[in-house]
Amino acid sequence: MIHPEDYFDTTDWEHKDLLEEAELVWEILPRIKPYLREKIRPNLGALRNQGPFLTRTSALYQGELIQEDLRLMPGDATKGNFRVYHRDRELPGAIVLYGGVTLAGEDIQLGEGAVVESGAFLQGPTIIGRYTEVRQGAYVRGSCLVGDYCVVGHVTEIKNAVLLNGAKAGHFAYIGDSILGSHCNLGAGTKLANLKIVRSAVTVQVDKKVYETGLRKFGVIMGDRTETGCNSVTSPGTLLGPRSIVGANVTVKAGVYPPRSVVR
Repeated sequence: MIHPEDYFDTTDWEHKDLLEEAELVWEILPRIKPYLREKIRPNLGALRNQGPFLTRTSALYQGELIQEDLRLMPGDATKGNFRVYHRDRELPGAIVLYGGVTLAGEDIQLGEGAVVESGAFLQGPTIIGRYTEVRQGAYVRGSCLVGDYCVVGHVTEIKNAVLLNGAKAGHFAYIGDSILGSHCNLGAGTKLANLKIVRSAVTVQVDKKVYETGLRKFGVIMGDRTETGCNSVTSPGTLLGPRSIVGANVTVKAGVYPPRSVVR
């Protein structure tokens, strides 16, 4: 349980080459930023030219920036029912950024149908996938690779992290130096701690063997379809196998947990 394939099915994931380059799963973390630098195709230049703080709600549709006569019918972007109209014309798959968003850097890429709500702060390099929601007050601190149909929720902070397709952190979460597999779900208030109080690198013990990760900051590796309860906390260097469940208000000790673990 120390290899990427132990945690993630990347068959249909656009960025699977990031994971395939690593032998040990935590080796992915320091590769996130250089990978983004190589792959990113920034597409918000027309908005950045107006300044980092957006004062008007804007839509990007087929390369066109639209700010006048927009009509939005809010829904769940992850279900594809967020509707955007320009006058009487529907703009399927339009990217929407509400007024009040801050774009702190030019190296940001948003996928088709993505929605960024007021008060969100986006720092590059960051790629946000198709039909993903970045909700009000989210703090995206850079080196973030967020897949399709994901949620970066209200007052959620994320940095140097990967969310595979369908991963959701809807409310008050902290995601630092971590990887969430596809269709993971963080209960409200989940904190993925990434820094030990003792000033030393994070280690991972498997049976009686201790692996030196060399990482001062290392949060959690969360296998596909793992879920956490509200106000749970994972310790630095936690590896949760696919389809695991963490109970509400639980502090998860560092270590390697097999698939379908129940931590309570």
